[in-house]
Amino acid sequence: MLLIGTACTDPPSQVVELSGRTMGTRYSIKLAHSPGPGQLAPLQQRIDDRLDAINRMMSTYREDSDLMRFNRTSSTTWQDAPAALVDLVERALRISESSDGMYDITVGPLVNLWGFGNAGDRDTPPSAGQIAELLPTVGYQHLQTRRAPPALRKTVAGLQADLSSIAKGWAVDEIAALLDAEGFTGYLVEIGGEVFARGGKRNGDPWRIAIERPSFTERSIQRVVALHDLAMATSGDYRNFFPAGGKRYSHTIDPRSGMAIAHGLASVTVFARNCAEADGWATALMALGDEQGPATAERLGIQALFIARKDDGFSERVSSALHKAPVWRGQP
Repeated sequence: MLLIGTACTDPPSQVVELSGRTMGTRYSIKLAHSPGPGQLAPLQQRIDDRLDAINRMMSTYREDSDLMRFNRTSSTTWQDAPAALVDLVERALRISESSDGMYDITVGPLVNLWGFGNAGDRDTPPSAGQIAELLPTVGYQHLQTRRAPPALRKTVAGLQADLSSIAKGWAVDEIAALLDAEGFTGYLVEIGGEVFARGGKRNGDPWRIAIERPSFTERSIQRVVALHDLAMATSGDYRNFFPAGGKRYSHTIDPRSGMAIAHGLASVTVFARNCAEADGWATALMALGDEQGPATAERLGIQALFIARKDDGFSERVSSALHKAPVWRGQP
């Protein structure tokens, strides 16, 4: 995942920080105000418990998760599932439909085949035959949901669902909801680079977030934005790839062809009212590429920053919705 960090170090008096591990990455929470004497440790325990419950639902690294139980079955009948899992799958399927299928949570077997999943790394591309063998089991159209009673169904036996492209964003939203319920009015939640900010800091300053420059060779800041009651997520090609035969193969896979996507986009950052939408759409727009991605953002009114790789550096393209948004106000 991409590094999206706070743009500067806050004085200790300005924030209360909580951190830990979840979903194979780290989480960080900054609170504008302390929860009170003796309340910080119980709050962190409630956060950790909620994140553990999310992992038990949708992790592809835990064999006992609800999602892996669904993935293991070859049955094409309805399988009981938690209502929250069904809801997130439905949200992912809506993004699939709106992105002409370029966003697809059933692409996991192909991601694994290319060495970007939990099956381990590889240093050469898969063969055409290996790709062709998996393609019939991939396609969001083969995944169905039911709300009452909540259940999932696959219409092809080998289908596998992987929510890693939206689950961290959804987890950010869940922790934000927990903090809202606890009465916090100023906080910043970040899980693996996906971010939601509520209110501002104790001194009234906004939460400032750095968007990383999508360079293969160095880590530096492309832009700094101020978030207020807004989520942000980034997808890119520069942290998860492997070189072979003079080419760089990205972890973004075209679910229709099974091939690693090659285009001029280096990263896409999406801003939205909730982090699940920002997370899913950042992945979708990145997959759509430097022509279809911006066109889709314009058509759907998505706030998106596209950074393309050029011979002499990088170029930016800002969607109309983002250009008009308060988060972009004051940007050069």
